Amino acid sequence: MIRFSLKCKHGHIFDSWFRSDADFGDLNGAGRVTCPDCGTSAVKKAPMAPSLSGKAEATEHPIAKLRRKIEAEADYVGDRFAAEARAIRDGDAADRPIWGQAKISDAKALHDDGIPAIPLPFGPKSKAN
Repeated sequence: MIRFSLKCKHGHIFDSWFRSDADFGDLNGAGRVTCPDCGTSAVKKAPMAPSLSGKAEATEHPIAKLRRKIEAEADYVGDRFAAEARAIRDGDAADRPIWGQAKISDAKALHDDGIPAIPLPFGPKSKAN
């Protein structure tokens, strides 16, 4: 099946599906293709962009790419995030990248104390649907 963008002599533009270009030609030549707005059979193909139906190149979504990088390079500390971030800053824990969850109040307190932390657009896989 192929979809054509069509235009009648009154300027109405509409789409219709045909088995082939030849099928459109036969039906249109017999006056069987009509405008749905005004009913005229004076219809021709309108200019249209080609619709390519090849395999699209798979690209990784940016958030999925970010998630994969963080999971590979940072330690997941769960709901201990705020405490672990403070321990790293104070030298009581190894300096390393971490990720996890924090209450909004704890995240604000980290910010107020100059401890860098940003929200991530995803949570742990164990809590995903």
